[in-house]
Amino acid sequence: MADASDMIKLYSNQILALAAHIPHSERLDTPDRSEMKRSPLCGSTVTVDVAVKDGVVSDFGQDVKACALGQAAASVLGASVIGQSLESIRTGRDQLAAMLKSDGPAPDAPFDRLKVLEPAKAYKNRHASILLAFDATVAALDSLDETA
Repeated sequence: MADASDMIKLYSNQILALAAHIPHSERLDTPDRSEMKRSPLCGSTVTVDVAVKDGVVSDFGQDVKACALGQAAASVLGASVIGQSLESIRTGRDQLAAMLKSDGPAPDAPFDRLKVLEPAKAYKNRHASILLAFDATVAALDSLDETA
């Protein structure tokens, strides 16, 4: 069981600030692809809309219904996703998963602000929520890539 100081570290001011200001939090009117992902453990959901031009994300929207940790991850993604390729976003997602699940380093730029979520490593029940925005974005871009 986590003690109070562990919970304070987990829900730091940095995480709460990111969660309070999620970029691109409006859905797109005409996305190239949309994808919704849900964490069965906690019920968090993230729906993303992507538009792609010349192999990179040209527009992005997201509807995030997740805990502060999932919101913080969505905030970092939203702040950096425009101009990124599928491969860059997939790498960020894979690095985030490795940081959480196998004690890997924080993701590289442009997703290096995800380092703030390192205290969540010990909370396996939060990992799925943290990964939702990235998982939904990768799935949307994968399905778009398959139809190209």
